[in-house]
Amino acid sequence: MTLTKTLTHWYSINKRAMPWRMTKDPYKIWLSEIILQQTQIKQGLPYYEDFVTVFPTVFDLANATEENVLKLWQGLGYYSRARNLHASAKYVVDNLDGRFPDTYYDLLKLKGVGDYTASAIASICYGLPTAVVDGNVYRVLARYFGVQTPINSTEGIKEFKIIAQKLIDKKNPGDYNQAIMEFGAVQCKPNSPDCSVCPLKTECKAYKKGMIGVLPVKLKKTKIKKKYFNFVIIISDDGKTILQQRKGKGIWQNLYQFPLIESDKKLSIQLLKKHSDFQKLIADFSEVNLFNNEEIIHKLSHQHLYTRFWVVQTKRLTDNAIPISKVKDYPVPVLISNFIETFHFNQS
Repeated sequence: MTLTKTLTHWYSINKRAMPWRMTKDPYKIWLSEIILQQTQIKQGLPYYEDFVTVFPTVFDLANATEENVLKLWQGLGYYSRARNLHASAKYVVDNLDGRFPDTYYDLLKLKGVGDYTASAIASICYGLPTAVVDGNVYRVLARYFGVQTPINSTEGIKEFKIIAQKLIDKKNPGDYNQAIMEFGAVQCKPNSPDCSVCPLKTECKAYKKGMIGVLPVKLKKTKIKKKYFNFVIIISDDGKTILQQRKGKGIWQNLYQFPLIESDKKLSIQLLKKHSDFQKLIADFSEVNLFNNEEIIHKLSHQHLYTRFWVVQTKRLTDNAIPISKVKDYPVPVLISNFIETFHFNQS
């Protein structure tokens, strides 16, 4: 039995029941693929169900405000995905009358859709023989064929795409693509896979050569930057606070946060009070307290944020302040959301 047939047969027996596997609706397939980018299924599934409930059609998503979309996305991270999701929904509605592109190259025109997502939608929804290559596929192919080219190199990306394309089942590309991804997620796991029950072990080069723990090869990442974040939570006597919307092209673009002071080292309360940004932020305060003695380390792909929250009491705030009872209505990064839950903001 060939690799392609073996995987498709394995999938027919072992596939997990997922709501997006019960449909060919390109809107729902696209939604699931965007949510599951850089997100495990167990974390992404509730978000998928929420999005389908709140935005059952691409028209509903397109007509929503970006703030509502970001709020529903809150906690998933990589917020550019949510912004791209919203922008693409608007594009489909405004330019395509709500009909999703039905070719690989037209799907690539959607914001946030790359080779993998376009291949998945094209094969699953339209039966086009376009091979998907994600982390699971890289792992299966690297181990089975013994490929040692780094998967995150330019050469590796091209090589694995060619291999994947040669293997795809042209008669049933959607099931095959889902089969190899599922096989990588369930059977050919990153760490300590159970090779004794693997249907591919007799032909798997990594298994034969004892290279399961070595493959796939991945180039080392660039050095992770270390940043110090000081969030200033200002609370007035009449129960108001300040939230600011992040602008620019950063990771939390258009999300809300408490006023932020960045520093090149850990700040003491004395250094915080002397900081020029703090003095510009608030001149009249009665009390400043550090909420968390231990820094909260928030790890992102390219940087680690060493975070402290400072609670400042004041008599009055400016007109742009909001009632603290409204804080939970705003879309915020998970780092801020966790603080709000711990601080019991509404009870302050």
